[in-house]
Amino acid sequence: MILVIEDDPRIQKALYRQFTTEGYDVTLASDGAEGLNSCKTLKPAGVVLDLMLPGLSGLEVCKGIKRWSATTPVVVLSAISEVADKVLLLEMGADDYVTKPFSPRELVARVGAVLRRVRPALAAEQLTYDDVEMDVGAHRVRRDGHPISLGPTEFRLLKHFLENPGRVFSRERLLDSVWSHDPDIDLRTVDVHVRRLRKALNDGGKRDIIRTVRSAGYSLDAEV
Repeated sequence: MILVIEDDPRIQKALYRQFTTEGYDVTLASDGAEGLNSCKTLKPAGVVLDLMLPGLSGLEVCKGIKRWSATTPVVVLSAISEVADKVLLLEMGADDYVTKPFSPRELVARVGAVLRRVRPALAAEQLTYDDVEMDVGAHRVRRDGHPISLGPTEFRLLKHFLENPGRVFSRERLLDSVWSHDPDIDLRTVDVHVRRLRKALNDGGKRDIIRTVRSAGYSLDAEV
């Protein structure tokens, strides 16, 4: 999961869409205090941090993150262009920086590079359950050895299920975990994407391993 600490709603929306398109889970924070709290409670794989924030400055947030967890990668968004100032950012704990204006696609690529460099095991993460295999780093899914084609949202949804097999998740909980309460998403959208995921996984007449629990939600359950 990537934590984006940014107070500009337009940049938030652009980054949310780009990261989720690339298969990342994303949580958004709009100020420094909220960002620090989210980092401590959610333990993200990486943080994208704007320097110019209301309340706590980005620099203070960066220091706080590194004091709490020195291994959490932080990529800074900054209007700073002077080399000396960029060096200062790195000395204060940032793992990389991207100068505004920037391309969301380039930023996501830079974050991915930092994650692979700082936490190489993350890029090679493998998730399995029953006959389903997911290579998170390569963004590939197989069932019974055969490739399964999934859209970005179905990929994130399956990843969440694979990380919590057998556990029942309500639609509200899935909305929070997979979509991070995107205001444009409602509970019916969860049902739509679960149906798409089921269709992809069950292609070729394979048994359905996603269990619908009436009035409760959904679960990845091979005993269904």
